[in-house]
Amino acid sequence: MDFQAFVDQIDAMTCVISVEMLDNGSYGDIRLVAGNQAYVQSIESVWDGPQLMSNKFVPGSLYQNYFPKDLNFETVCYRAAVEKVPVHTYVHPDRFDFWFNLFLLPLKNEGNLYYCTYTQEVTHNADTKMMSNISQSTASAVLNTCIKLHGTEDFSVSIRKVIEDIREICDAWACTILLIDKENKTCKVLAEHRKDPRQEATMRTILNEEPAFYGIAESWEDTIGGSNCLIIKNESDMEYIREKNPKWYQSLYNHGVTSIVLFPLKAGGELLGYIWATNFDTGKADEIKEIMELTTYFVTSEVSSELLLQRLRIMSSVDMLTGVQNRNEMNNRIDRISHGEIHIQNLGIVFADLNGLKRVNDDNGHISGDVLLKNAADVLKGIFTTSNIFRAGGDEFMVIVPDTTEESLKEKAEKLRKSSLGFDAASFAVGWCFVEDSKDIFKALHISDERMYEDKDRFYKEHPELKR
Repeated sequence: MDFQAFVDQIDAMTCVISVEMLDNGSYGDIRLVAGNQAYVQSIESVWDGPQLMSNKFVPGSLYQNYFPKDLNFETVCYRAAVEKVPVHTYVHPDRFDFWFNLFLLPLKNEGNLYYCTYTQEVTHNADTKMMSNISQSTASAVLNTCIKLHGTEDFSVSIRKVIEDIREICDAWACTILLIDKENKTCKVLAEHRKDPRQEATMRTILNEEPAFYGIAESWEDTIGGSNCLIIKNESDMEYIREKNPKWYQSLYNHGVTSIVLFPLKAGGELLGYIWATNFDTGKADEIKEIMELTTYFVTSEVSSELLLQRLRIMSSVDMLTGVQNRNEMNNRIDRISHGEIHIQNLGIVFADLNGLKRVNDDNGHISGDVLLKNAADVLKGIFTTSNIFRAGGDEFMVIVPDTTEESLKEKAEKLRKSSLGFDAASFAVGWCFVEDSKDIFKALHISDERMYEDKDRFYKEHPELKR
């Protein structure tokens, strides 16, 4: 068959692809046999954005000459060329700034070479009609996900229900959402569900057992290679992982994983994490990919919103310089205690003010003053529980100490007073008070505040040269 003459009759960007079948039943090389003018131009044109590995179309070239090995691409080519199944998919590979509307049709094979057409339409923006052009079963599954995501005010409950549904749809051993923090090089489990909780190691357990797992998770982006997901269905695909990412392969092998479908969660170009299902029903790989592809779109949106809300909550409650709770959070906590919403037996209050901050600012500059405040917060964190430390304002801190004793509180206050803050001219002025019941919190606040200022007066009488 004259493939070049065939594709030249088609206006849309089209090429013919060959899939080589090997004697052992697996496939070998996948090549771009011929392309019409529109397709060749799509390869050879220079445009803003990521470029192909080669901008010269050569008939019969391996597809890897133009973009990295992509198991998803190979899968659709195999289905169309070898299994003789017409394929349509609408995708947005991360390596490109485009959405691709793809159509593959089987052609007659010649010996051990199997062929299909590959036609593509390219747009910069997503076509929502194309995204929603899905089967009834997929639409039902995705709609169910959306309803559950908004079905409760508790996000953690909603996301656990969704992850359970996805695992059941995939008939997988386990389904997990893992969040990635590139700045701190850490990862944490947002949600997971397992088929048999008694036999399978949880992802949380794996993170505890493998402290360096972040390095494995960090490598997934390169392993996916610019595609929108990674689907490992069989030994041949696992061999690709073994060659491409041996550390991850070993981790998968150690935990009995023989198949995995992995999608990145990306919002605004930022990688938030990954969602995956392990040891899934590979016979339903195409259906599972379609469901997870669209479900991931909505899950990513919800996760992104929740992370933003968490950051806003932190900004509204945490002092950004020192990392302890801010005055607003202190007032809220005191208000809740005073109204009986929080009841504490054996309550201690500590006020700590910095002696010498003005001298440090005047002599060394305000950057050094900020360092002193951070040092002070670190000393407080070392003595008290971080969640109960507040920066009341300026150079003053307050600590709520629950379930303590008067003797223990006094010991900690003395330890605080004697602590080094990294500057010779600086120290803590400390006041404290113990009450048996939190209903007396205002009394404790008043007494500890008075004692702190008495302590500060003593310090400056002993060191008049440091008086501000």
